[in-house]
Amino acid sequence: MKKSLGAKTLAYPTPVWVVGSFDAAGKPNMMTVAWAGICCSAPPCVTVSIRKERHSYAAIMARRAFTVSIPGQAQVAEADYVGMVSGSVADKFAVTGLTPVRSELVDAPYVGEFPVVIECRLVQTVDLGAHTQFIGEVVDVKADEGVLDTNGHVDLAQLLPLIYAPGASLYYGVGPVVAKGYNAGKKFKAE
Repeated sequence: MKKSLGAKTLAYPTPVWVVGSFDAAGKPNMMTVAWAGICCSAPPCVTVSIRKERHSYAAIMARRAFTVSIPGQAQVAEADYVGMVSGSVADKFAVTGLTPVRSELVDAPYVGEFPVVIECRLVQTVDLGAHTQFIGEVVDVKADEGVLDTNGHVDLAQLLPLIYAPGASLYYGVGPVVAKGYNAGKKFKAE
């Protein structure tokens, strides 16, 4: 029997994404988000949800752009730190030693050391209550060659992305391949 846990944000797992923006003074900033994901295929769009009181909120609203840098498991300490401290009180790039790289496509920085980057132009915001959902059209995705497979796709076994368990506040890694998409379910399809 299933036990009710109540109305909570317990969707498992959530991604560990680091959102980059320039603040009003032009200082590069980053914050870790877990309330995020893909929200449209055509045009390609992602969404990140941020509270209004966060330093990144005003920056994204003003610049109408943000980036998503996806850390690997080796960068868990950096990803955790940038989610704990406000950019209004700390230069998170300087503290962590990470490199802000100015996007050539959108008015936002990304993390040079993180293996995958998504550059986004803000197309819509949705006020949801505690959070505002930022919907960004993907202008480009950049990936280190070392995390690409022979077909040019990101290989999760090479990327080793972090995932987050919101209720327990724990970071996990991804496991082995379980099945191929659009293949495992074929046993239920009529021929």
